[in-house]
Amino acid sequence: MFDNKSILITGGTGSFGHKYVSTLLKRFKPKRLIIYSRDELKQYEMQQEFHDPCMRYFIGDVRDADRLMYALKDVDFVIHAAAMKQVPAAEYNPMECIKTNIHGAENVIKAAIFNKVSRVIALSTDKAANPINLYGATKLASDKLFIAANNIVGVGNTRFAAVRYGNVVGSRGSVVPLFKKLIADGAPTLPITHPDMTRFWITLQEGVDFVLKNFERMQGGEIFVPKIPSVRITELAAAYAPNLKQEIIGIRPGEKMHEIMCPADDSHHTLEFDDHFVITPSIKFFGRETDFCTNSLGEKGQPVPMGYEYNSGTNSQFLSVEEIIKLDALA
Repeated sequence: MFDNKSILITGGTGSFGHKYVSTLLKRFKPKRLIIYSRDELKQYEMQQEFHDPCMRYFIGDVRDADRLMYALKDVDFVIHAAAMKQVPAAEYNPMECIKTNIHGAENVIKAAIFNKVSRVIALSTDKAANPINLYGATKLASDKLFIAANNIVGVGNTRFAAVRYGNVVGSRGSVVPLFKKLIADGAPTLPITHPDMTRFWITLQEGVDFVLKNFERMQGGEIFVPKIPSVRITELAAAYAPNLKQEIIGIRPGEKMHEIMCPADDSHHTLEFDDHFVITPSIKFFGRETDFCTNSLGEKGQPVPMGYEYNSGTNSQFLSVEEIIKLDALA
């Protein structure tokens, strides 16, 4: 579906953008593949790796509504990956987080509707479910904006959805690169926030493939959640440095012990499919009746039990130390 189409990725110089571009160029023949981001150095470095004739690099910030209006001209699909993601940084710089994650989302929506973009998928996070930190709260607000945009668009054909998943193996800013750097530097211990902490775990390729598939599945208004394994932070450290002592340093500002992707309070809106969940809209869209139990690929889902919660601490699948090592090799 991406052959001869124009695709724009906000925040496209990040870990997700690199893997997404690599995957699209291998599997499809897009007309234009546009990287929209604000850091010219990262764009320059990315151009050394990806210089296919279809590639375009636009300097711009999602906070800049006018720039987005021009950037989305004649674009078919948008992946909104731009965000301020660091939990402690968001706690200490709350207005900057709000400007990027909430006002930026609003600007993307307005530009997509104005330019009659076909489909938009926004990348969300497990931290948006029952948020306790500002990053999660702004991403919850962003999710709500993108879902409600399906109503705002009126009789137009633009459709919006969100994809929510957990920690990405080896992504910039995650704990794995930190562990590897400490090990390389000869650190005597690895820092562990809390011995009982768990997280959902997904590779970049799995995340990219999930987003690609959901462009085909989406009808507009869904929050897609993949079924993925959990990891215990202690076993994660043991996978990378089995002989290093683990030093408990305490939970950082805004961190949870466990993450949630499908909250119990949303169970009456949640459908379970073979390999993913869908959280359906809590609002009705004017002039639209959508059967979310059957998606655009014909896949069928069933309502989850009332009170069901998809939690990293009670997940049915946990990775062993050996499985963590194998996943890291694929990252």
